[in-house]
Amino acid sequence: MIKSRKKWIVQKPDEQLVKHLQSELGISSIASKILIARGYEKAEDAHSILNMDISSMHDPFLLHGMKEAVDRIRLAIQNNENICVYGDYDADGISSTTVMLRTLRDLGANVDFMIPNRFTHGYGPHEELFRQLHESGVDLIITVDNGISGIEPIRVAKELGMDVIVTDHHEAGEVLPSADVIIHPRLPEGHYPFGELAGVGVAFKLAHALYGKVPTHLYEFVAIGTVADLVPLVGENRYLVQQGIQSMRRSNNPWIRAICEVSGVTQHEIDEDSVGFYFGPRLNAIGRLGNASPGVEFLMSEDPFEAHEGAKLLNKKNAERKEIVQTITKEAIEIIENDPKIANSQVLVIAKEGWNAGVIGIVASRLVELYYKPTIVLALDYEKGFAKGSARSIEGFHMYNELAKNREILPHFGGHPMAAGMTFPLEYVDELRNRLHIQATQCLTEEHLIPKLTVDVPLELAEITVEAIEEIKKLGPFGTGFSKPIYTIQDVKIRSMKKIGAKENHIKMELEDDYGLLDAIGFDKGYLLDEISYGVKVSFVGDLQINEWQGKKKPQLMISDVQTDEWQLFDLRAKVQSNRWIQMIPAENVNYFAFSQETINIYQSLISQPIHLYEDDLTFNENEQSYIVILDLPRSIQELENLINVTNPSRIYAVFYTQNSQFFTGLPTREHFGWYYSFLKQRPSFNINGSIQQLANHSGLNEEIIKFMTTVFFELGFVTMDNGLISVVAGAPKRSLEEAPTYKLRVQQLEIEQTFLYGKYQDLKEWFDNVLQKSFAIL
Repeated sequence: MIKSRKKWIVQKPDEQLVKHLQSELGISSIASKILIARGYEKAEDAHSILNMDISSMHDPFLLHGMKEAVDRIRLAIQNNENICVYGDYDADGISSTTVMLRTLRDLGANVDFMIPNRFTHGYGPHEELFRQLHESGVDLIITVDNGISGIEPIRVAKELGMDVIVTDHHEAGEVLPSADVIIHPRLPEGHYPFGELAGVGVAFKLAHALYGKVPTHLYEFVAIGTVADLVPLVGENRYLVQQGIQSMRRSNNPWIRAICEVSGVTQHEIDEDSVGFYFGPRLNAIGRLGNASPGVEFLMSEDPFEAHEGAKLLNKKNAERKEIVQTITKEAIEIIENDPKIANSQVLVIAKEGWNAGVIGIVASRLVELYYKPTIVLALDYEKGFAKGSARSIEGFHMYNELAKNREILPHFGGHPMAAGMTFPLEYVDELRNRLHIQATQCLTEEHLIPKLTVDVPLELAEITVEAIEEIKKLGPFGTGFSKPIYTIQDVKIRSMKKIGAKENHIKMELEDDYGLLDAIGFDKGYLLDEISYGVKVSFVGDLQINEWQGKKKPQLMISDVQTDEWQLFDLRAKVQSNRWIQMIPAENVNYFAFSQETINIYQSLISQPIHLYEDDLTFNENEQSYIVILDLPRSIQELENLINVTNPSRIYAVFYTQNSQFFTGLPTREHFGWYYSFLKQRPSFNINGSIQQLANHSGLNEEIIKFMTTVFFELGFVTMDNGLISVVAGAPKRSLEEAPTYKLRVQQLEIEQTFLYGKYQDLKEWFDNVLQKSFAIL
């Protein structure tokens, strides 16, 4: 049995719907299942996803305030006014700034940009920075990806005589800033048909309106910000990202070639994963660690050398960010593990001085993955007296609402159900932890604290082809709102498996069922070789990819999770080197059993935990479904049956060590017994001690067999023995060989060896299956 840490929730699509959509659109069953799982059950709806074109774009002037913004910017260009694009320090803000900056420079504007520092100024409009802009002669500020919450700084900007145009997509409060124009896709007085644009999407719409045509050369910047900001990849966003990815694949822009080079991405294979996992994090890193302006300068670079240097800087900052995240995560885990109060809290609140506030959100996410509890990570600043933190949550704990219940100690916080940020006085850290723990006990059940994995596309092996996987790629981009499918292949068998990689820490498998065969790869899952036995049905979760080698393409599954409900038998009978097979045994939830004290004496020094000696009245109080290691052979089949019934194992490791196997010497035939008895009757006595070797050579029988037959005759009363001198008893009554205890014991031992020591794996598995089934029936 292999239990996943997560509870799989497998969603099974309606087979009739799958076949209907497959037939209507001429697509594979896998593509049909994906579309249905995303809510596109009708052919016409699915067709709109599969065949997006420029009609998916909306007129930018449908955005409230667009005409006024365009008029004001054109006037500024005409009058050679000083314009400042005021951006944000994340990937969306950096790409938004780039879009606006490129547009205005193309149109001949006198323009520069400014991005606040995360640590010095925080997010959004900052009064001190706006005063600096005024002193430098700026006439018009255009905010991108921020501004909707900058009430006071924008009021100050207006007082100083500057005009302000806000372009933003974040949630608007009840009070809007006193900007000259606000462009926002979800303004109450607006009627824009698509409200989910990223900050860069809003900037792109303004650029569209200023150019008077679609600025296709800006698609690639929109794709980066839209994917990185995790806005829904539906509607207009979907089309913009599609076009941006296509543009990046064929672009001659030196910054694209440079970022592909440092991130190891092949340019013509750029997809949403490239943007989300390679490009976006590098742009985010520059702002997480300090000044984000080099990110804009990189995206603006047109010289290959400058682009290359910019990419190297981003790559360096990303490496630093990873190292910082790793260090803080390690320190946070140490705090949790060494403080029972924190560890036992329903909400983890971990705080330390000196932690980088720009990356603690990433750390919080990692801790949620590890502990599956709502988590808040706080960077403490004793000089200023404040704690600054990021929160990540789980289903069932609405982080924003729960924080809102503590407004009196949280003067500044914001967020949504699954994530939040906050700044509050240091003295309230313990108080916040205590309060949130109590709140969590009132809303979180044991079920909530079990991590769940929703698997939305169950597959059969026969469905998985190279052509189907290539078709799936055309359904992209996948992301928020149109999530990447999570596939499951259930109840298949392992045809072969082996560890791969220089450290043998990965695994390669062949999966099979009655209709198909599929390669599977599990990175950092080499341990599965010792966890999975052949013959059991196993279920997998993962992603589908195409493996191309020497011009040949094959589909393969990239394994992310594994489980099986079947008990497993691990055959260690041929493992003669104890130190090797002992390493295969898990350290936890395992119990060792022996039927002989001699066996315990042999193995106890090699095994770090006690070995149980089997007794007829064995009682077993360990957890149900434990693993057991059977070190040697039982004295009777009944003993082994009893051991299985009492322990009810989910795994059996069969060693079956035997010091003196009788299998190959076997059982002498009745003819052998008859010949030997006749031999003894012909002599008044026979000295077995002095003549057994000569007799063995003469008869061709093994010396051990001759001794065995002698003991049987003695137990039946056919002969007497005195210091090795054998004499036949005249007139001894006839008796069956089976009456001799030694004979019965040998027959029994041979049966045990035949079944358990030398039997085929499948026969042994079937024997244990039958015993376990009887055990379950009794239970």
